[in-house]
Amino acid sequence: MTSLNELLNLSLEETTQEIIAEYIWIGGSGTDLRSKARTLPKPVSDPKLLPKWNYDGSSTGQAPGEDSEVILYPQAIFRDPFRRGNNILVICDAYTPQGVPIPTNKRAAAAEIFATKEVAEEETWYGLEQEYTLLQKEVKWPLGWPVGGYPGPQGPYYCGTGADKAWGRDIVNAHYKACLYAGIQISGINGEVMPGQWEFQVGPSKGIAAADQLWAARYILERITEIAGVVLSLDPKPIEGDWNGAGCHTNYSTKSMREEGGYEVIKKAIEKLGLRHREHIASYGEGNERRLTGKHETADMNTFSWGVANRGASVRVGRDTEKDGKGYFEDRRPASNMDPYVVTGMIAYTTILWSPEEQK
Repeated sequence: MTSLNELLNLSLEETTQEIIAEYIWIGGSGTDLRSKARTLPKPVSDPKLLPKWNYDGSSTGQAPGEDSEVILYPQAIFRDPFRRGNNILVICDAYTPQGVPIPTNKRAAAAEIFATKEVAEEETWYGLEQEYTLLQKEVKWPLGWPVGGYPGPQGPYYCGTGADKAWGRDIVNAHYKACLYAGIQISGINGEVMPGQWEFQVGPSKGIAAADQLWAARYILERITEIAGVVLSLDPKPIEGDWNGAGCHTNYSTKSMREEGGYEVIKKAIEKLGLRHREHIASYGEGNERRLTGKHETADMNTFSWGVANRGASVRVGRDTEKDGKGYFEDRRPASNMDPYVVTGMIAYTTILWSPEEQK
């Protein structure tokens, strides 16, 4: 008798050229991911060759019931680690039938920034450090923690090894391999300071591709935790008290920063970030005020600071960058639930396109 797993693992290539494309988009909360699948007549590698599609926006909080159709525009393709073969994951953004980006479509504005001559010439690179927390499904309490109780204090868990220190490693490793299979530039993983919390890094990736890849990686992680019966949380402060929060530190450089004399360019860019600190904080994720307290390796959200090798600053510059006189810097302010389209686009806009004269 055929089992469910055998059917799930059927190889379509043996009988048909048709493939399955999973269209993925961001839902009405701005952080939830939605998806649905369709059959295509043959393999596709260019998103421009994919058909647009639609969905019921009234069921995702993105359109009224009397005019509910929202249009999906395919933007990036990844190999599907779940169906495998020639099947694909498709990152989309959402528009009205008239071709206007809906309010939760932050990709369109970011694409405009990255398409400007000034930004394109600077070849912006990003490295995104996505922290997240794994929760027990029934009680929404961190994985490995006693229900209603707490493990020992922080200290042994960061990059820790052992059954009493690292909880959820199989999920983390499955996600790592699935992202590599998909074609995402995932560069590493590690256990975080709070037990049950982990991190993966995407990049360095160029321009808007970094944000596309982070959303794809988040989707894959959601699917893997679904299979494992565990809940994924991107809450920036999942547990109150003397426990680290979760961020999405954003490493950034431009061509000018990576060339000789780049350290001066970096310092000028950081100065501009400081001048627009409030605007950036307002766009760096919901609930970030619970995380950016000046404790647990964060800067207070009400003040801007930067320093070399200082993990308590808003922006950190690495020792190697200082020594080499060129390189990159890390914006440590974004929360774990930040929209990477907003953050990457905003950093590029502030450091390249914006002038302090605009603030006067």
